[in-house]
Order: sequence, then structure tokens, then C-alpha cells
Amino acid sequence: MAAAKKSAAKKKSAAKKSAPTKKTAAKKAPAKKKAAAKKTAKKQPAKKQAAKKQAAKKQAANKTAAKKQPAAKAAAKKQPAAKAVAKKTPAKKPARKKPLNPSRTSLLSNDVPDVHEIPAPRGTSKDGIAYTKDFDVKFLKAQREELELRRASELKRAVRLEDEAESLVEDGEMGDVQFDDEGGEGDTMVVQRDLDRVLSSQARQTIEEIDAALERITKGTYGYSEVSGLPIPRERLEALPETTVLAAEKVSGAGLR
Repeated sequence: MAAAKKSAAKKKSAAKKSAPTKKTAAKKAPAKKKAAAKKTAKKQPAKKQAAKKQAAKKQAANKTAAKKQPAAKAAAKKQPAAKAVAKKTPAKKPARKKPLNPSRTSLLSNDVPDVHEIPAPRGTSKDGIAYTKDFDVKFLKAQREELELRRASELKRAVRLEDEAESLVEDGEMGDVQFDDEGGEGDTMVVQRDLDRVLSSQARQTIEEIDAALERITKGTYGYSEVSGLPIPRERLEALPETTVLAAEKVSGAGLR
């Protein structure tokens, strides 16, 4: 009986020893869970703070984008104004060369004749002849001599015609001419006097044109059309040294000669 009691007491003491250990283990387990829960609780606010920061960044980015959009719209509105300014300033048209004598027309064109620049003289000879690429010194010298001869001839003719017209006037005033119904000498004298005056005026006009041609020889513009600027053929210049236009331009009424 004593031995049975001792074994029962040993079992109780062992059960008592094991029971506290189980309780401590049970106590330790909730403590571990609480600590883990606290750690996760601490981590969760950090995540929330990071999420809040990201949301704040997105809002700031959206605000800056919203600010930029009105500026871009304003720039887009300003662009039509620039286009309007571009429309107001049309492109400059190339200046059209004016003919030397714009009051005359030419057969070269129905509207505005083609105008070419007269080339600059290549040089001047000792006797004052300005030659160009189209007309050399030899040709211009021959033309000048011809012009001087024509001038002397036209001057003599003009003086002679003027003297004749003057003598007819003097004869009429002195009564040397007989007037009758059959002869009509008086009418003939008047017609002859008027004709002499017209021819004399024409001779004076030719002299002026010859003087202008001589001046062009010294300037280097002789032989070029005053309408188009093109060189006049030498054959035409030899036949009419004082001419200033091409034959086609003369036919169209662009030049006097």
C-alpha cells in the first residue's frame, strides 16, 4: 500500500510539473502572436504612408499637367494670329524692268515688251568712241563719219529751204508776183512756201536725231533699241544711222525711226 501511494504521489508531482510548462508554452504562443501582430501593424502604416506619398505625387503631377494645358491652348490660339500676319504680308513680286520709253508699245509682246539691259561699254577709244561687245570701234567710227556727213547735208538742206520760204514771203510783200484768175501764181507761191517750211522743219528734226546718235556713240549705247534694249542689226544702222528701234518695233509704232 505504501508503494502504491508513493507512485501515485510521483505521478501527481509529474503532472503538476508538466502542467505549468504547458501553461507557459500556451502563454508564450499568444505573446509571439501579439509581437508579430504589432510588427505587421507597424509595417502597415508605413505602406499607407508610401501610398499617400504616391497619391500626393500623382495629384501634383496632374496639377502641373493641368497648368501646362492652358498654356498650350494659349500658344495654339496665338498661332492663328501669326498665320494672319503672314497673310497680311504678301510675297514681293519681282520688279519688272521698265522699257526706256514706256509710252510706246512693241511687237515683242501684246502687253509689256521684253526689256533687256544694254551691256556696259567695254572701253573707250582715243577719239571718244565707247565700244561694246556687239559694236566694235571700227564699225562705230564708220557710223560716226556717216552721221556727220548726213548732219552737214541736212543742215544745208534746212538752210536752203528756209531761205526759199523767206524769199517767197518777201516777194509776196513787195508785189513781184502777179495774181490773176487764170494763172493762180499767188496760190502756188503760198503752197510752195508752206512746203518749204515743212521740209525745213523735217530737216531740223533729223539733225536733232543725228546729234542724239552721235552722243550715244560717246556713251556706249549706240546701236541698241530704246524700247527693248536689243542690238539693232548693222544693216539697218548702215541704212539709217540715227535709228533707235528695231524694224519690227518701228512697224508697230514703237519708235519714230
